[in-house]
Amino acid sequence: MLEYNLPRYLPSAEELPDSDETPVDNELQELIPGLLKVILLILWSERMDWLFGIDMGIYYHPDKPPIVPDGFLSLGVERFYDEELRPSYVLWDENVVPIFVLEVVSQNYRKEYTTKLDEYAALGVLYYVIYSSRRRKPHLEVHKLVNGKYELQEGNPVWLPEIGLGIGCERGNYCGVTREWMYWYDEQGQRYLTPAEQIKQETQRAQQETQRAQQETQRAQQEAQRAQQAELRVQQLTEQLRALGIDPDNLG
Repeated sequence: MLEYNLPRYLPSAEELPDSDETPVDNELQELIPGLLKVILLILWSERMDWLFGIDMGIYYHPDKPPIVPDGFLSLGVERFYDEELRPSYVLWDENVVPIFVLEVVSQNYRKEYTTKLDEYAALGVLYYVIYSSRRRKPHLEVHKLVNGKYELQEGNPVWLPEIGLGIGCERGNYCGVTREWMYWYDEQGQRYLTPAEQIKQETQRAQQETQRAQQETQRAQQEAQRAQQAELRVQQLTEQLRALGIDPDNLG
């Protein structure tokens, strides 16, 4: 998998720093990958073979500092490392290179288009995604590793067949903020809902079901009322016939 010459004795994840301890430039570097992760937590709730790390160090050599993307996705790994969860992502322990890496560009340029691009290519990361709302369109760049070089993919969203999801951006609301956000999409280009949107959708469905049930109850009550009225009319007519000396049971 990796072409680095690693020492014979390697530290574990617990022995390595969690990250590079560099603070994020703004909230978007936490919120954007955070939104992608919470959608996956619902979408892949039954799967235990994936990890989405946020601001987590990726170690590829024990004597070199980790690479710390804003977000990354690995497939084919244990969902939970142990009950303490992962302090970092150590390639010689995991034996799986992340398939997807995300960098959110803020006001402080951090070599996302140069050094980091080369680093992720060297690691073998299949998809390197860069998002920047401060640059001219497109805000989202999806690079796919082809023969050791990244090729820019066209479209929004971009379908990622190896992951089984699309990635794209559009305006929406998350954490009370209306702006452009990144989302996951299905193969038809339909956006997967955020947790808040799913709750709202389920609430609306429940309200609609309640309304239909109430309508059905009202119709049943009306039918019962009409049946009672019809029975009352029959009783009144029967009494009138008997008052006239006519037996209603022998009218045939």
